[in-house]
Amino acid sequence: MSSKGRPYRTVDLDGWEVLVGKGAVENDVLTFQIAEKTDLWLHVAGGVPGSHVVIRQAGSVSAPREVVERAAQLAAWYSKSRAARRVEVHVCRVSDVSKPRGAKPGLVQIRRFDRLFVTPTPIEPHGSTPAS
Repeated sequence: MSSKGRPYRTVDLDGWEVLVGKGAVENDVLTFQIAEKTDLWLHVAGGVPGSHVVIRQAGSVSAPREVVERAAQLAAWYSKSRAARRVEVHVCRVSDVSKPRGAKPGLVQIRRFDRLFVTPTPIEPHGSTPAS
């Protein structure tokens, strides 16, 4: 998980590349400059500060539900909701994420999203999260 000098951490979840923003400014760079419009974007719901998480999509193949759920666990872990038992995470395509004019770094608005409820889970040493 070598991500030195980049605005995000890189995690491999069953062969799927997952990018986790390191801060508010870095979240904007990840979401609006690095991510592709077809990638999946995840963030903790309710205006809770946290990392933007992006799952790189493999062409027309979408990440399996298990990978999306594990990425949602990472989004919950890298947020201010880390200590909660269950956390609501929003999931959408990057194309459904926009930045309001004049918004602070990291602040976005989304449309057409799904909700997942997950337990915040860190990354295991081998780069994946434990199965739940």
